[in-house]
Amino acid sequence: MGAGVELHERVSQRLKLRDLRLLLSVAHWGSMAKAAAQLNLTQSGVSRAIADMEHTLGVRLFDRTAQGVEPTIYGRALRKWGNAVFDDLRQGVKEIEFIADPTAGELRIGCAEPMLAGLLPAIIGPLFREYPRIDFHVTQLSTLPQQYRELRERNVDLILGRMLQPLDEDLEARVLFGERTFVVAGLQNRWTRRRKIELCELINEPWIIPSSRSVIGLLFIEVFRRLNLKVPRIAVTTTSVQLNGALLETGLFLSLFRGSLLRFGAKRLAVKVLPVKLPIEPWPVGIVTLKNRTLSPVTQLFIDRVHKATRPLAR
Repeated sequence: MGAGVELHERVSQRLKLRDLRLLLSVAHWGSMAKAAAQLNLTQSGVSRAIADMEHTLGVRLFDRTAQGVEPTIYGRALRKWGNAVFDDLRQGVKEIEFIADPTAGELRIGCAEPMLAGLLPAIIGPLFREYPRIDFHVTQLSTLPQQYRELRERNVDLILGRMLQPLDEDLEARVLFGERTFVVAGLQNRWTRRRKIELCELINEPWIIPSSRSVIGLLFIEVFRRLNLKVPRIAVTTTSVQLNGALLETGLFLSLFRGSLLRFGAKRLAVKVLPVKLPIEPWPVGIVTLKNRTLSPVTQLFIDRVHKATRPLAR
């Protein structure tokens, strides 16, 4: 029998869920004493349990310092899969609840603001009307690293929005459509009366653009540089769709909007797409989940509804 098989059998016989819960608590608080207080245990009992786990695994799980404890590379690995174990357990309980009552459940969604202002309301509204006992927990996450971190830590069930290509091996993507970008203005803006506009005509206009480190901000700069044009003045820097729309209504500014935001949020945004050709390739938008993670029925229901709603954009 190999050493790996022996270790697996020893760990499976000795390591219990309460041991994983204890390890996660110590890693979270960075202190044996604080973890003991949270778990209603003695500090010596927690320290002894961690020592027993280290003996069972044959590796050190925590480095002891004057400030407390910090997981080693082995401790971080066990914490990662410990989180996965408890997450799968929660998903199992949710699935049992769903089977008992298929009209109820919980869904945790992470996305950036353009999805909050456009596509997401078009999905949640009709879905809640049909299944009013579904609870939606939506978290605004501005950057892709932040989104994927929350997904890996099991704080959200899925990410809806723009995707990196290629994805890391532990993530799974369902591409919905290619997101296009358009130049927009408020209905009172003088440019809305033109039937054809060259991009070079807009370099002296004030623009509303997110940070230059954002996707739209980088695209904005790249488009003008690609055409050997001066980058226009960014008069207002904001990621807020609500502020952007309110300022466009004044007729003073121009901006870049995503096609999905215009399709699903146009009734709330008093803007008009200007007839400007942009040399920008559509980027993939979709749903990202953890690979090899069982999706709850509510999550699968949501994914099916998003696919159905975005079919026109996919075409």
